[in-house]
Amino acid sequence: MQTIELQVKVRTPDGTSKARAVRRNEMFPAVVYGHGMKPLAIEVPDRAFLKAIHTKAGANVLITLKVEGASLKESTCRVKAIQHNPVTDKIDHIDFMVISLTEKITVKVPVVLLHIEDAPGIKEGGSLDLVHREIEVECLPTQIPEKIEIETKAMKINDAVHVKDLILPEGIKCLLAPEEVVLAIHPPREEEVAPVEEGAAAEPEVMEKGKKEKEGEEGAPAKAAPAGAKPAAPAAGKPAAPASGKEGK
Repeated sequence: MQTIELQVKVRTPDGTSKARAVRRNEMFPAVVYGHGMKPLAIEVPDRAFLKAIHTKAGANVLITLKVEGASLKESTCRVKAIQHNPVTDKIDHIDFMVISLTEKITVKVPVVLLHIEDAPGIKEGGSLDLVHREIEVECLPTQIPEKIEIETKAMKINDAVHVKDLILPEGIKCLLAPEEVVLAIHPPREEEVAPVEEGAAAEPEVMEKGKKEKEGEEGAPAKAAPAGAKPAAPAAGKPAAPASGKEGK
């Protein structure tokens, strides 16, 4: 594991206004503690720090602090926490924890999938489920792996990789249960079709049909003819009804 050296300064912790002034000077306010030492407020160069955590080691990078105006009994640290501004997402504060190179520590190591696009289960439309993007392990600071790789090119639908299947470097102990699922490929999801209520689509047609049948029934009252219209001609084979009045007397 590579160790990166950072030149830092002692900081007087005078509250929020002082911290803002530190950030304006292209420095990050920070604190270093651990291994029995009293917490020490420091200022860290922002560009140097960002460069350090963007190496292959990422947040697990080991950092040697060279403090201007102070001497540390133990100078090797790791980044314990990074606080971000909720609005701007910029770094607000950093916590460094002093460690011993001869004592085991607990860290989270990122998982990297190899050849996932070649996996038969993915080609067949399966759904990838990466349960653990990071694996918590215990090891010496000098043994921290940069990543944990998983070969997936032979994985089919319903296949899974468990913790016990991981290939870890010597001296690395995984803190998850052996049967814990790390990665799985699930069958494709079937599209759900909303059920149609029985008779709902045919209802307008039934109502229209019933209406026509009712209007055509014998004995149903006919619609009133408009005033002044001539009476309708009699149907073939039926005598005309006698006209009312004095005719025919």
